[in-house]
Amino acid sequence: MMTKFAAAFLLCLSLALGACRAQSQPAADANPACPGFDSAGSDPKAIAIADEVMQALGGRAAWDKARVLCWNFFGRRSHVWDRQTGDYRLEEGNKVILMNLETGKGRVYDHGAEITDAKEIEAELKRARSVWINDSYWLLMPYKLKDSGLTLKYSGEGDLADGRKADVLELSFQAVGDTPDNRYLVFVARDTHLVERWQYFEHRADKEPKMDTPWTGWGPHGGIQLAASRGDKRPMGDLQVLDTPPASLQTP
Repeated sequence: MMTKFAAAFLLCLSLALGACRAQSQPAADANPACPGFDSAGSDPKAIAIADEVMQALGGRAAWDKARVLCWNFFGRRSHVWDRQTGDYRLEEGNKVILMNLETGKGRVYDHGAEITDAKEIEAELKRARSVWINDSYWLLMPYKLKDSGLTLKYSGEGDLADGRKADVLELSFQAVGDTPDNRYLVFVARDTHLVERWQYFEHRADKEPKMDTPWTGWGPHGGIQLAASRGDKRPMGDLQVLDTPPASLQTP
């Protein structure tokens, strides 16, 4: 069961992910925005910082090349996701769900036995998609600073836990996701150009964040950078980036 804070991160990211992936391979140092990104309403300085973040993460070409992402979400559930085909595996407790995020079709297994009830399958596939949206955003938000439906603003200077300075980006959304009134402040360290803190605001007009979480434990995985720690939560474990899809995407 997701926490109330985790549930608040259920942004509808699938269209943006697919649209970005569908674009032709950019130049090594380019970072084109996803279709529908609010370029006109975003600050040029914020966009420039977002591009610096992408470079620090390994570069857009490396991100586009990263095919299969594997991770464990704070010890609760495990994911395997082929960004090229949309094939996806969710393992949580006694259940294994194999589906394609593009078509929405899939199969559900409980204690190794396949579920055949159509309504139960539909409900489990819908839940799995929401889980993927939430958990992938917790893993990949820094790669999505120029997403569809997003407006990016520069909010000045901020501090990290160790006193280092950061540039603060404000993320707001228009007509996307389950909770488009959410707002985020993302702290980009000036020395590393990596996201090292974020704040979540349930409503755009809120003055105080509902959550304030560090992003630490950055390290290389298959040509890109991923952060393993979110403060006092369990680590984002079993991080892998694979070039070819594993058999587990097709077998329960």
